[in-house]
Amino acid sequence: MKSQHKLTDKRYVVPFVLITTLFFLWGFARAILDVLNKHFQDELHISITQSSLIQVTTYLGYFLMAIPAGLFITRYGYRRGVVFGLTLFGLGSLAFIPGNTFTAFLAALFVIGCGLTFLETAANPYVTELGDKETASSRLNLSQTFNGMGCFMATLLVGSFLFSDEKGGADVSVPYAIMGVLVLLIALVFTRVELPEIEAPLSSPEGDTNAGKPAFKSNEAPSGAVGGASGTWSFGWAFWFGLLALLSYEVAEISINSYFVNFVTGTGWMSKLDASRVVSLALVIFMVGRFLGSWIMRRIEAERMLLYCAVGTVACMVLTMLDLGKVSLVALIANYLFEAIMFPTIFSLSVQGLGNKKKSASSLLMMTPIGGCGFLLMGWMADHTNPFLPFLIPLAGFAVVLAYAVSSLARANAKSA
Repeated sequence: MKSQHKLTDKRYVVPFVLITTLFFLWGFARAILDVLNKHFQDELHISITQSSLIQVTTYLGYFLMAIPAGLFITRYGYRRGVVFGLTLFGLGSLAFIPGNTFTAFLAALFVIGCGLTFLETAANPYVTELGDKETASSRLNLSQTFNGMGCFMATLLVGSFLFSDEKGGADVSVPYAIMGVLVLLIALVFTRVELPEIEAPLSSPEGDTNAGKPAFKSNEAPSGAVGGASGTWSFGWAFWFGLLALLSYEVAEISINSYFVNFVTGTGWMSKLDASRVVSLALVIFMVGRFLGSWIMRRIEAERMLLYCAVGTVACMVLTMLDLGKVSLVALIANYLFEAIMFPTIFSLSVQGLGNKKKSASSLLMMTPIGGCGFLLMGWMADHTNPFLPFLIPLAGFAVVLAYAVSSLARANAKSA
């Protein structure tokens, strides 16, 4: 049990609120993909494997743009990185309006993915610095709660729009056009506000009462920040294991979300509209899980919480694969509660103690959504086997997270001994 610390300082409240709005935006954008797969399958008469190119294209943007985003943010600062990301996000969304082929839609999604990379590369490490390092995981989980809110609102609203008529025919450009306009307006707001830079200290001298606390700076580009991928091998084994765990989590989480509607409709359990509502409920549970996780981790170690949740996700995947009817469905939905804290917790643990290398490390961690391409294999298995066997993919991903949690907790115990 650890002592309770303040979530953030008063001087960081406004930047914390502003940045947290971005978590909602990219959660909304990513969750639309979970209903877009089934929509394109029906409207364009393509297979699950073919529709998985939606995830492949979007998350390829993350993989290709992560390091350039880190370099850009290191050179020009968090605020300009956010504005540039929002601009790409908005323009990609508006590109759905003239699009009338699957290839055109994929190109627009790639641009959106590139924009989201800038937002996540800036926002995730920024939030971890807005207060005491002891509450970094809790703080990031709280911000990620609004990511969960964006997810469930996207599947509920867009799913209801696309699947309201079982005969199909809904224009997918409508929700993207609305989103594009709103995102560009928010980008305009960010050009008018000051987003102070935060520079973590390179070292924490023993006996220094300010050790480990970030420096508050008003200039756009911090001096002394370590940029790019140079020197990344000095991050240490704990970081690279964290990167592997985060990649594995992304494979599992994105694959489950993308497959959910296909799974519950393919088994005959419900209609497409009901499926979109159930996945929205699951994402509400996901959001609640992040909120509870943020609260709980102010009282117990993040490493221990991650271990408990990893055990829960592995158990849920096993129950889902056993084809137990309603038990399997309940297990699949319960998995959203256990996986909720994983991304922000693994992220914050991975960059812990990296000081001014945090921006460079974060850009590498933001390459991990390429794990969404794992849905390509899951879709192929669904097309060629049975609806339950594809859950082997997320089961393997959560097993890696479990191994990382065990290692992290052992390392934390060794430090405190």
